[in-house]
Amino acid sequence: MAAITPFDPYNQSFTLQTSDGTPFNVSISDLDSFILYKTQISINYGAQIGASIVLLIVLLLLTKPDKRGSPLFVINTLSLALNIIRNVLLCLYFTGPFTEVYTYFGQDYSRINLGDYANSVTATVFTVLVLLCVEISLCLQTRVVCVTLWKFYQQVIFAVSVLVATVAIGFRLAFCVENSKFIVNLEELSPIQWLASATNITTTISICWFCAVFVTKLGFALNQRRKLGLGQFGPMQILFIMGCQTLVIPAIFSILQYFVSNPAMGSNVLTSVAVFLPLSSLWASASIDSRTQASKEQNYSRAMLPSYTTGSPGPFKDHKTIGGSLSPSNTTSTRITSPNPPSPHDARHDKVLQDLEA
Repeated sequence: MAAITPFDPYNQSFTLQTSDGTPFNVSISDLDSFILYKTQISINYGAQIGASIVLLIVLLLLTKPDKRGSPLFVINTLSLALNIIRNVLLCLYFTGPFTEVYTYFGQDYSRINLGDYANSVTATVFTVLVLLCVEISLCLQTRVVCVTLWKFYQQVIFAVSVLVATVAIGFRLAFCVENSKFIVNLEELSPIQWLASATNITTTISICWFCAVFVTKLGFALNQRRKLGLGQFGPMQILFIMGCQTLVIPAIFSILQYFVSNPAMGSNVLTSVAVFLPLSSLWASASIDSRTQASKEQNYSRAMLPSYTTGSPGPFKDHKTIGGSLSPSNTTSTRITSPNPPSPHDARHDKVLQDLEA
C-alpha cells in the first residue's frame, strides 16, 4: 500500500482567472516571496529618502550664504534633491498598479494608465541625473585633493577621472534609453541584461577609481604630517578622509550586489555617495572656521598680553600656553612660534578649497 504524502499547508496554491476566463495557479510561497520583496525594497527606498532629506536639510542650514554659490554646494544639493525624487518615484512603482497581485501574476496590464508608465520611465531618467551629479562632484573633489601634485600628475589623474566618469555615465544613459523602451513595450529585460550588468560594472569601476585616488593621496598626506609632527587635520586632510569614507562604503555596496540577494542593493551606491559627499565639504568648512577663530583669539591674546609674546620674562616665556607649539591655535605663523614663512602652496590650497567647498 502506497504511503500517503502528508499535507503541507504552506505549499498550497489557489486559482485565479484572467479577464478572458483562463485559470492560472498561484502558490502561497510565491505570493509570500512577492510580498516580502515589495516590503524589503520599499523599506530600502524609504530609508534612502529619509537619509537624503536629512542631509539636504543639514547642508542648507549649515552652509554659509557666501558659500551657496560654489560649484560643490550646487552639485551636492542637486544630487540630494534628485535622489529624493528618484527614490520617491521608485516607491510609487512598487506601491502602484504595476505590482498589484493580479497584475503581476496574471501579466495583465490593461488597467495601467499613462501616468504609471511616465513614473517608471522618469525614475530611470533621474537615476542618470543623480549619477551625473555624483560623478561631477567626485571629479571636482579629485581636482582639489590633487592640487599639491606636479602639474603632469594632476592632468593625468584628472583626465583619467573624467574618462572613467564619462564611461559610467554613458553606459547608464544607454541602459536608461533601452530600459525605457522595454517599460513602454511591456517586455522582459533579458535581451539587455548584459547592458544592465555592464552599467553596474562601469559604475563600480568608477567608484573604485576615485576611492584609490583618495586613499593613495590620504596615505601620502598622513605620512607627510607625521614627518612634520602635525596632529590636527586641516581641510585638505578632511577631504581625503571623507573621500575614503565616501567611496569605500559605496564600493562595498556595489560589490555586494553580486553576492547578496538583498533587493536594490545596487541603488544604495548612488545614495551613499550623494549622502556622504556633502559631509566632507561641511567638515572642511567647519575646520576653516575654527582655524580662523583660533587665529583671531591668538591675535587678541597678543594684544592683551604683549609682555608674554615679545620674549620678555614672564610665566609664559616658554610659549607653550599662548601661541606655543602645544596650543590648539598654533595655525598661524609668527616670528615667535614659527621660524618659517607661510608656504605659497598652503595659500594655493586654501584658495582652491574656498572656491570649491560647499
